[in-house]
Amino acid sequence: MKSPLFYAKILLFGEYGIIKDAKGLAIPYNTFQGALKQSVNLTAKQTYSNKRLAAFSAYLASNTNLNTQLDLEKLNKDILNNMYFDSSIPQGYGVGSSGAVVAAIYDKYAFDKITVLENLTRDKLLALKTFFAEMESFFHGKSSGLDPLNSYLSLPILINSKDNLEATGIPMQQQGKGAVFLLDSEIVGETQPMVNIFMNKMKNEGFRKMLSEDFAKYSDACIDDFLHGNVKSLFGNVKQLSKVVLANFKPMIPKPFHALWKQGIETNDYYLKLCGSGGGGYILGFTQDYEKAQKILKKYKLELVYRF
Repeated sequence: MKSPLFYAKILLFGEYGIIKDAKGLAIPYNTFQGALKQSVNLTAKQTYSNKRLAAFSAYLASNTNLNTQLDLEKLNKDILNNMYFDSSIPQGYGVGSSGAVVAAIYDKYAFDKITVLENLTRDKLLALKTFFAEMESFFHGKSSGLDPLNSYLSLPILINSKDNLEATGIPMQQQGKGAVFLLDSEIVGETQPMVNIFMNKMKNEGFRKMLSEDFAKYSDACIDDFLHGNVKSLFGNVKQLSKVVLANFKPMIPKPFHALWKQGIETNDYYLKLCGSGGGGYILGFTQDYEKAQKILKKYKLELVYRF
C-alpha cells in the first residue's frame, strides 16, 4: 500500500482563542508524520491502530453527514486486510496526531475530494474544515477541524475567524540565534478535560473580558509580527502573551512548569506558551538565543521548530 505522508501541526498562536473566534496561525511540522500501511503480521501497536481504525470506520458509517461521502466499503475491506496508521506523531502532545489520521482517511477514501492542487478558495477551505471537524469528533468530542486541515494541505493556515481562513505563507527561516522550539513536558495531555475547564471559565465575565481584550490583543499582534517578520516586536508581544497565559490559564499548564514559565518572563531568556490545549504534551517556547535557552533548559528535551 502506497500512501502519502501526513505531517503533525503546530498551532503557533490562537490556542483557545480560536474557539471564541479570535485569530490563529497553524503550521505543518514535518519532524513527525504518519501514513496508512498494511502488513501481513501486525505488531501489538499496529493491531491497536487497526482496531482504532475499525472503530473510526463504524463511527463514520453511523454519521449521515459523512457516510455517503466516503468509500466505507473499501475502507472496511482495507481494515480487514490489516491496514493501520503508522505514525511517529506523539499522542496527547498537542501536535495533531488524530488530525493526521483524519487527513489520511479523507485523502484515500473521499469520493469527491477537494485537492491541494485546486484553487483553494475560502469556501473550499471552510467546506474541508467543517467536514474534518465532524470526522475528528470521533477522537476527542468537539473538534475545530483545523488539525486535519493543516495536515491534509501541509500549508500554513491563517485563521481570521471561525468562518474565515486562508492558506498563507510564512517568512523563510533565517540562520539567526533566535528560535521557536517545543519543550517536552513528558506528561500526556488530554484535550477534552482542558476544553471543559476553559468552557467553565468562560462563564465568568472577567475571564471573557480578559480573553477578548488582553489575550486576543497580544495573540493577534504575535500573528501579525510573525507573518511580517517583525522579530523585535514579536518577542515583546510573546512576552505579554506568556504573562497573560500564566495568570489566566494555570490549570492548563502542568504544575511542575509554573516556576519555569515565570523564570522565562523574568529573565527574558525564553518565553513559554501553550501548544494546543495544554495539560501536558509539548509546551511552545520562543527565544532570542536558542543556544543559551538550551543550556538553561538542559534538563528538558527540546525540538527545534523555526529559526529567526
